[in-house]
Amino acid sequence: MRVVAGRVERATASASIATIMLVPKMVVVVTWMLSGFGDEIDPDPAVQLPVLLALGARHVEVRSAWGVNVVDMRDEDLARLAGLLERHGVGVSAIASPIGKSGVHDDPATEQARLERVVAVARRLAAPYVRIFSFYGAEDARDVVLRRLRAFADVAERESVVLVHENEKAIYGDTPERVLDIVESVGSPALRVAWDNANFVQVGVRPFTDGYAALRQHVAYFQVKDARFADGVELPAGQGDGELRETIAALRRDGFSGFASLEPHLRDPAYPDVLTGPRRFGEAARAFGGLARELDVELA
Repeated sequence: MRVVAGRVERATASASIATIMLVPKMVVVVTWMLSGFGDEIDPDPAVQLPVLLALGARHVEVRSAWGVNVVDMRDEDLARLAGLLERHGVGVSAIASPIGKSGVHDDPATEQARLERVVAVARRLAAPYVRIFSFYGAEDARDVVLRRLRAFADVAERESVVLVHENEKAIYGDTPERVLDIVESVGSPALRVAWDNANFVQVGVRPFTDGYAALRQHVAYFQVKDARFADGVELPAGQGDGELRETIAALRRDGFSGFASLEPHLRDPAYPDVLTGPRRFGEAARAFGGLARELDVELA
C-alpha cells in the first residue's frame, strides 16, 4: 500500500479578503498482484512468460503447458516448467484445474484422484490456490455436490492449499446464491471463491449489483473477464455488462489485496489454437490496467 498526496483548493474569507488554501488530499493506492492464464497466450510457457512479464505480470495461472493439462502433467513436465518459471522469475498464482467440470454423478473416486494429482502440482509449483468447479447436471443434486466438495476441502486442508470455486456457467454454483450456499455449507477455510464477472453475466446475473455484497467475505481470487448480456460474448474489462468498474472499486474499498488474473477469452483469428493470443491478451491487460489506475489500484 502507498499514499499519494494530491491538492485541493478551499476558499476561505477573512473580512473582505478571499484566500485560496491548498490542502493536501491523501489518496491511498492499493497493490494487487497481476497474473494471467498463460495458455491463453500460447501453448508454450517459453512464449507465455515473456509476454506476461512485458505486460507487468510477475505471476502466471497454470492450466496447461505444451498442450498438456495440469491433471495430466508428468513429473518431467513439471520439472521443465518449474525450471522455466525460475529462470524468468515468475511465480504461480493458481493452478487452473478442471476438477469439478464433470458430471455430478460421475465416479467420485476418479475425480478425487485427479484432485490429488492437481494438488501435488500446486505443491510442486508453490501455487497457493487451486481452481475447482461444482459439477454439471447438478441442479437437483445439492447434497451430492456438498458432500463431494467437502471431500475436496479435506484434501486441501491436509495439503495446505486453498481451493477457489469458480462460478462457471451451467454448474451447480453458477449464481451468487448457489456459490454462497456452497462455501457456507462446506464451511472450510480451504474453500473460497474465485470471482468471475463474465461468467455471472453469461447466466443473466448483474455481478456487482446481485452478488458482490453476499460473496465479498468469501472472495479470495479475482479472475478478470467481461461479457455482454446480449449474446454472452467476452470483451476487455470495462467494455461489457460485467460491472467491472464497480467491482474493482468495491474490492479496493474493502481491502482486497490478492491476485487479479487475466482470463480474457478474446478470440483472435491470427491465433486459432489458443483462446486469446498475445495481441489480444495485451489488449485485455491494457484495458484492465487502465481501469485499475483510474480507481487507484496498482498492479504488480
